[in-house]
Amino acid sequence: MDRILLFNPKSSINKYRIPNSILNIAASVDEKYGWVIVDGNCETDPLAKIDSYLRGGEIKYLGFTVMPGPQLKQAIAIAKAVKAKYSHTKMIWGGYFPSNQPNAVLYSGYVDFIINGPGDHAFPQLIEALENGQPFEFIKNLIYKATDGRIFKTAKEDLIDQDLLPPLPYDKLANFYPIPKFLGKTYLGEKTLAYHSSIGCPFTCSFCAVVPIYEARWKAKSAQTVYNDVKYIKDKWGANAIEFHDNNFFVSEKRAVEFARLIKPENMTWWGMARIDTMHKFKDSSLQAIRESGCKIIFFGAESGNNAILEQMDKGGTQTGDQIIEFAERLKKFDIIPEYSFVLGTPAPTQQQVQGQIDFEIDFIKKVKAVNPKTEIVIYTYSPVPTEGSELYKQVLSSGFRFPETLEDWISPAWESFDLRKNPLTPWLTPEMIDKIRNFETVLNGVYPTVTDIRLNWLKRRAIKLIAGLRYKTDLYQYPYEIKLLQKVWRYRQPEIQGF
Repeated sequence: MDRILLFNPKSSINKYRIPNSILNIAASVDEKYGWVIVDGNCETDPLAKIDSYLRGGEIKYLGFTVMPGPQLKQAIAIAKAVKAKYSHTKMIWGGYFPSNQPNAVLYSGYVDFIINGPGDHAFPQLIEALENGQPFEFIKNLIYKATDGRIFKTAKEDLIDQDLLPPLPYDKLANFYPIPKFLGKTYLGEKTLAYHSSIGCPFTCSFCAVVPIYEARWKAKSAQTVYNDVKYIKDKWGANAIEFHDNNFFVSEKRAVEFARLIKPENMTWWGMARIDTMHKFKDSSLQAIRESGCKIIFFGAESGNNAILEQMDKGGTQTGDQIIEFAERLKKFDIIPEYSFVLGTPAPTQQQVQGQIDFEIDFIKKVKAVNPKTEIVIYTYSPVPTEGSELYKQVLSSGFRFPETLEDWISPAWESFDLRKNPLTPWLTPEMIDKIRNFETVLNGVYPTVTDIRLNWLKRRAIKLIAGLRYKTDLYQYPYEIKLLQKVWRYRQPEIQGF
């Protein structure tokens, strides 16, 4: 008898990926409690699908994975509707949004528990306690609201040896959705597999939403385990490319090179995330082995070319502006495309200083492009993250910025844009500053169309580059309507983190 329903809310338009976080939970309860899964990316009406499972009365527990943005919007609407109709069910949310915003989530009235970090142990232990009327207050990685209305966080669990976890139940997932549906067509390949090979990150960047959850901890599956999983899906369902959705795949040079050695004979292309200051220490032979194994593009959080801002973000000390440029140039000889993200619009004492920082970053991005034109540039506007104790977050609070207090406020149009790092509603940014960031992004992507947009042919790329080139050379970014029109007509996709 199935007692658990696991829901992966819709995260994007027409993008299907294996719901790894939900499958981790499924694997943790597979032997004792039956489960069903609903993927909002695959359903035209996920609420109706969920209702069809709940009508029988056997399912008592619902597990949602919730990230900011589109996922949050669908999660709120469906959780609210489910709780109103099936009040006896227990609603359990995981993901970094509920962990970072527990008050808004638990005071909503329709979410009962939050899994604060990995749920491989916490989720089945919570179900066991609720099933048997046992106390749950000492279960680690849990956030809940007590009977007196106060919010309690239990202790954090040590990160689990990832090789000891049960394998993800791909074959059972196939009973609900055909696995090939999750193997999407991307720049990397026709059938791209999404995979998590590690959890957490050993760094403490003050703008990163993962930091409060993992607290500078990282655990990875061995290269052999990762290879075995990938090989299984390749052989059974035909995957020919891999997106590693780890927060930091390349923490260990030894593991990365060992995986490269194992995967090379499979002729698969792949992508992952890294830190510049970490990979810049890799030997040339390691970078060469990684490229020869099929790695075409790597995402790096460059964030800023200003060393003072890198310090402000708790990313300084080992990463510098000079190093960012040097590493982009270094990767040219290995034919690895660096995908650099920059975060513009961090707080400063005056608006003139904020504007000066934005102008500096624009000039710096152009320097990166000059040394390696193939560098993909992903531009975000800084959105605060509740990293308690960080100097950056203290500056954010002192400016008067506050997060929404209710879930309904989080899905208002203005805060949806905040989640997408497009219009962050921060007091130190003016609309003119945001317009300049977005307009520069438009011109930049006219001159250097992203290679990851597989729909844009060479003729369209050439046309848009000719139109945008004069603006780029003369620093004329205002009102780039002609470029926006072509991008709209040709359905051009701005650069983004591959696979997200």
